Amino acid sequence: MDLLDLTAQPLWVGVAVYTLAAAAVWMAGKKASLYADSISRRTGIGGAIVGMVLLGAMTSLPEIGTSASAALAGNADMAVSNLLGGVAFQVVVLAIVDVLIGRDAVTTKIMNPSILLQIVACVLLLGLAAAATIVGDFSILGVGAWSTGMVVAYVVCILFVRDQEREAGWLPQDDGAPLDPQEQQGNSPQGAAAERKGVGAALILRTAAVGAVILVAGFLLTRSAEAIAGHTGLSTELAGLTLLAIATSLPELSTAIAAVKLGRNDLAIGDVFGGNLFDLVLIFFVDALYAGPAVLGEVSRFASFAALLGIVLSTIYLIGIIERRDLTLFRMGYDSILVLLCYAGGVVLLFSLALG
Repeated sequence: MDLLDLTAQPLWVGVAVYTLAAAAVWMAGKKASLYADSISRRTGIGGAIVGMVLLGAMTSLPEIGTSASAALAGNADMAVSNLLGGVAFQVVVLAIVDVLIGRDAVTTKIMNPSILLQIVACVLLLGLAAAATIVGDFSILGVGAWSTGMVVAYVVCILFVRDQEREAGWLPQDDGAPLDPQEQQGNSPQGAAAERKGVGAALILRTAAVGAVILVAGFLLTRSAEAIAGHTGLSTELAGLTLLAIATSLPELSTAIAAVKLGRNDLAIGDVFGGNLFDLVLIFFVDALYAGPAVLGEVSRFASFAALLGIVLSTIYLIGIIERRDLTLFRMGYDSILVLLCYAGGVVLLFSLALG
């Protein structure tokens, strides 16, 4: 008997494995974020690039494990729904942080203009994914044309962000006085230069170790979610949107909470949307692992709506950052309240699509 075939086990076994794997993702995700931040400080890599590539990749390791496992098992719907549902839920992570520890709107005093580029790029990639699920996709050398285009768009976005960091850009003002992003974040050029010490072997090994834990836990999350879905009658799409999306968003939640507690709202938002960009690029790798046709052409309307929901939620926070007024209700920003309401309504519609 395959010990990893949790569908043959009682429901409580699947729930226990899911809970333990989610806890492992939470704890390892916190460590991974600390190590990624240490690597960025020691190497002097730009903060926005670190958020998009290094930290985005580290906090997306659960999605790599869960989506790769689903793709290799031939479950295209769960693989794609996990990624698109995770993008939507990770935007909600910012609203959850606003609820838990926010005093001001989480989108106030965002001083890095490259964050706007990240959100716009996220909306662009979600639009490409939604278009592919609606009009269909075709394979080029075993990988979908639309998912290949998403990778190209991601690389172009990285180049734009890199160029933005090299320029002075705009400086937001507080009570008429310009705010220096580097000074406000306690990250002056002199301080950054002083912290550059090189990356030691011990730090690399620790980073690799927590990465391995997250990958294994992500695999177990997929298996346990499939088992829970089988026992409860939950569709694979809904399992991807709920069980997997929530569990694999735990690293983003832990890092966002820590960042906002430190007053680094820009780091929290950059981490979430940088991770979302990386998750969307993972569709390309799911496509490469999936044995069938182009994966975005194999999914249902459920995935299309999940992508559109991600666009709506991302756009709300984009407007909140541009609008910049600290409008709050019950210690939450108006944009966070709207995100929670839209997500709740979207989940209801997704349930109706899955059950209809």
